[in-house]
Amino acid sequence: MKFIGVACVLMLGIVLSGCGGGGGNSSGNINGTWTAALTNTDGSPAFGFTTSFVQSNGTSLTITNFSFSTSGSCFESEPVTETGSFGLAGDFNGRVTGTFAMTITQTNNPTNVLTLHGTVKDGVITGTWTLTGSVTCTGNGSFTATTT
Repeated sequence: MKFIGVACVLMLGIVLSGCGGGGGNSSGNINGTWTAALTNTDGSPAFGFTTSFVQSNGTSLTITNFSFSTSGSCFESEPVTETGSFGLAGDFNGRVTGTFAMTITQTNNPTNVLTLHGTVKDGVITGTWTLTGSVTCTGNGSFTATTT
């Protein structure tokens, strides 16, 4: 009889430990609202934006509510089109550790393209960015994005 009681307690412990890993912990979750700060190679501010990511099919991202928080002549006349993805490891709850990529293209002038490449870990995305386009719309640097 004691054996059955001990076995039940052990099974309950195993079940509960399996449930504790995902509940309310949003650390490392790609889903949500993100704020990004992009800096030039000299450390000066370049761009900033806020957006929402939701993991869609596999490693694709659905990007909504995108808005620049800084003004810049390259993207003054929004709208813009955004695409994104992440790689390496993720799950169906949006938690991800691995690579990140995002492209922002000015819809009215598709030669202006802002590309971000980086890594996602513990709710922070860090990496590098490159801006290509007209003569005044070029540059590169680093960025950090955090969930809000």
